Amino acid sequence: MGGLYLVKKWFLAEVLALHMLINISESALCLNVPDVVTMEQTSSATVTISSSSAVNQSTVIQLNVTFSSKNNYSSIITLPEQVLLPEKATSVNFTVLAHDVGQVTAHLLSNNTDLNSVVGLNFDYLAFNLTGFIAYSVFNIGLFWIPYIKEEFLQKNPSGINPVSANDVFFSLHALLFCVIYVSQAALYERGGQTVSWTARLLLLIGWTFALISLFVAVAQKITWLEYLYYFSYIKLAVTLIKYVPQAYMNYRRQSTKGWSIGNVLLDFTGGVFSILQMIIQSYNNDEWKLVFGDPTKFGLGLFSVAFDIVFMTQHYCLYRRPQQYEAILEQQDD
Repeated sequence: MGGLYLVKKWFLAEVLALHMLINISESALCLNVPDVVTMEQTSSATVTISSSSAVNQSTVIQLNVTFSSKNNYSSIITLPEQVLLPEKATSVNFTVLAHDVGQVTAHLLSNNTDLNSVVGLNFDYLAFNLTGFIAYSVFNIGLFWIPYIKEEFLQKNPSGINPVSANDVFFSLHALLFCVIYVSQAALYERGGQTVSWTARLLLLIGWTFALISLFVAVAQKITWLEYLYYFSYIKLAVTLIKYVPQAYMNYRRQSTKGWSIGNVLLDFTGGVFSILQMIIQSYNNDEWKLVFGDPTKFGLGLFSVAFDIVFMTQHYCLYRRPQQYEAILEQQDD
């Protein structure tokens, strides 16, 4: 980019369109702008944002500056922070004023809340979540509904009670259902080029290989079926330990929680707190504190979910409350 400083009377402003799909009457809407706008110093230019079809509701489009060849992009150009695309309109114009030589890159962002998009949802988190709730559902169903396994548990814990209750089974199956829905949305909606990372694929392969080998070991009667079910609970617990990390890192990298439902986080936090309280109250009423550790998955799930939910709430309400308008970049020097 140092070559730009050799130019005396020319200004380069580069505007890149963020291709996004917007839910407009069940159809996809694509916003487009010129790839590059080149201007003379102290001149002005009119930039047009066009849509593939008329919008049925007003849409605010933000211009998010992501690169500036000088510390403050306003010393290079003046451009609006946001532009309103009116209802029924197919295009909107805005004016850019050039002040000095330099380069600025901006992306288009829309505040439309009805995006048919999963760009803000990390696919590694989605894959881990699906695997985790499959494993947790197998564990809960086996320990709650299969008589042979329930007998094995009581033989091993003669003074204890079954740590899995009907609400645990409902929770795991309900969560699994919505994981399948999220995966379907990820397959249908705009994903911004996201895929499941190779690291996540490798970890998932290790988990399912472990489950398959353990199945053969259980069939060979080297371990009990109760122990085999507990292996599924350990898979769920391991998934819970790592599944939130990709999403938290993605929020940090984007400096935004847009596309990540804070409502889901608040509900998850509430459920985790009450899950832990339920186990403590049950242990107190039965004077049997092994109940807390009789279902390590349930206790660990609640504990780690609450911990990461606090991280997400901190990101949403404290760190990234306002979308970043521009990124300050140190002035580049010629080598």
